[in-house]
Amino acid sequence: MAENNLNIKMNAENMDLFYGNFKALEGINMPIYEKQVTALIGPSGSGKSTFIKSLNRMNDLVEGCKVTGQITLDGKNIYDRDVNLNLLRKNVGMVFQQPNPFPMSIYDNIAYGPRTHGIKDKNELDEIVETSLRGAAIWDEVKDNLNKSGMSISGGQQQRVCIARALAVKPDVLLMDEPTSALDPISTLKVEELVQQLRDDYTIVIVTHNMQQAARVSDYTGFFYADPETGPGKSHIIEFGETDQIFNNPTNSQTADYVAGRFG
Repeated sequence: MAENNLNIKMNAENMDLFYGNFKALEGINMPIYEKQVTALIGPSGSGKSTFIKSLNRMNDLVEGCKVTGQITLDGKNIYDRDVNLNLLRKNVGMVFQQPNPFPMSIYDNIAYGPRTHGIKDKNELDEIVETSLRGAAIWDEVKDNLNKSGMSISGGQQQRVCIARALAVKPDVLLMDEPTSALDPISTLKVEELVQQLRDDYTIVIVTHNMQQAARVSDYTGFFYADPETGPGKSHIIEFGETDQIFNNPTNSQTADYVAGRFG
């Protein structure tokens, strides 16, 4: 248990990430608390997306990527050799910056993951699809058009369908890499409201460039920064803490300058 009586669901400890000889992340130490929303903020190029993709090993797809130190999920290092990547990515789902529905029906988008994990029963799939779409607050909008292409609906609806698709395999952790940056303000608000609802059942990590969004939706915030004077790369965490403290009483002057909009 953590000092604040919250369980640590995932934990980065002395983590470095390399692309070949290039060190992109250096000395990352950060807890991710269970059933809390953790926001990652920082200027472009500060390593936020690189870090979030390391939490379900999406960076494995990048040639030459190597992680040292460790990242644990429920106490087990996800970079151990015996880790089942399919199971890891089922437990740690991801929603990307651009909505990316599959070129198939809304129903099949949601049923895709459960089917790959062996669920074939039509009644069970029907229930999962409805539950997931309800969980993503879009059931009422699409329930009469489940056979419609997932690519034929609005961008905001597509993003919520992608969130439903992630929920369908019952993850423990939901990663969201700038999930509203391609959306209009109304769709952005709907996704933010959805994040608030999902926090009761999921551990959520969200990368955002929007300071107000981080302040609105998150319980904890990590500020990532790479000092341009030391050359490219070597991003690290300047400060991590409760969101109210980071925004209203930061301990680091760089954090204070960033959240006040003086750079970035």
